[in-house]
Amino acid sequence: MAQLSPLVYWSQTKQTLQLKVDLKDAKGAIADFSPVSVSFSANGHGARGVNAYKFDLHFYSLIDDEQATFVVSDNKIELLIRKLEPAWWPRLVATPQKPHWLKVDFDRWRTEDDMEQEKDEAPRDVRQDYEKEYNDLQRQELGYVKEKTKKVYLMFYNLAMFVGYLYVVSVMGVLYYRDGYNSITKAYSHVGNAFKFVQLLQYLEVMHPLFGYTKGSPLVPFFQVSGRNFILFLMIEWEPRMHAKPVVFYVFLIWSLVELIRYPFYLSQLLGREVGLLTWLRYTIWIPLYPMGIVCEGIIVLRNIPYIEETKRFTVEMPNKLNITFDMVLFLKLYLLLLILPGTYLVMSHMSKLRAKKLGRGRGKRRQLHAD
Repeated sequence: MAQLSPLVYWSQTKQTLQLKVDLKDAKGAIADFSPVSVSFSANGHGARGVNAYKFDLHFYSLIDDEQATFVVSDNKIELLIRKLEPAWWPRLVATPQKPHWLKVDFDRWRTEDDMEQEKDEAPRDVRQDYEKEYNDLQRQELGYVKEKTKKVYLMFYNLAMFVGYLYVVSVMGVLYYRDGYNSITKAYSHVGNAFKFVQLLQYLEVMHPLFGYTKGSPLVPFFQVSGRNFILFLMIEWEPRMHAKPVVFYVFLIWSLVELIRYPFYLSQLLGREVGLLTWLRYTIWIPLYPMGIVCEGIIVLRNIPYIEETKRFTVEMPNKLNITFDMVLFLKLYLLLLILPGTYLVMSHMSKLRAKKLGRGRGKRRQLHAD
């Protein structure tokens, strides 16, 4: 069945682009932005009646995909995009031929005053402008599409991490099915080594931005991975009395469920396949799991405080050669305060912004105005 594309009206200013998708009563809208393209899909009432609609656009120049978002209303969907560099574009798409369903939104169109259209455009890479056609040609000539080493590595990495966390959940599930509640206290003895291995491997995600394999700052994955490893190694591994605590089972399960959604989502993005349910889960599953994980981590830290008071582990007392002191118990109490209050807010607000960007901000404001 041929892909149905909705009517899309576009306009621009020097700094921004705005795309209006002509779909009424849209549901399940997903917009996946990259620096050079957008992939959109939704169900709604369009030019061909009530159907599933989809389109892909390869932009004329680069956009700021981190700031791109979209808003769903009752009679249309608006994609709001900021150009990476302020400039007037001679057209929206990379190729001179535009899709038949792409129209100019004359009501919102803006032009540069006294603008002189440049006759000669900067050289373009035909492999990027005609990416699909180029890939088809490669398949015909070689029987396959050559992939970049970076992409192949990321695919293997995400697949390996998915298999690692799947192993952890599978073992825990089989043991629980066989032994019932008694297996909960044995979770660390059965999957602790495997979990430590995959958690240490996650430090590769700190290196990926540094080598240009992924976008963003390395500080974000560094603090995320280090926070988990602080709990795993210092609070659980170093204290044998914590190994049999039920909370260890629960925190392993919560962390693993998050990753069992995240890594398949990354794989689908690398393969250029948009799976609506997977995208929804990626930006929704955190709503129940993140607060549960924070509570479990807080309980683990809290249970460690009397143990560390007893053993003085990681505590530095006077006198010593360096003439310094460090109170690990006080540090854990401060850690709890930072984890529960600002830490929870920062993580939840960050994920909420990502969810709004990927899944849209919804119809709440529009309906409220209508009700008034």
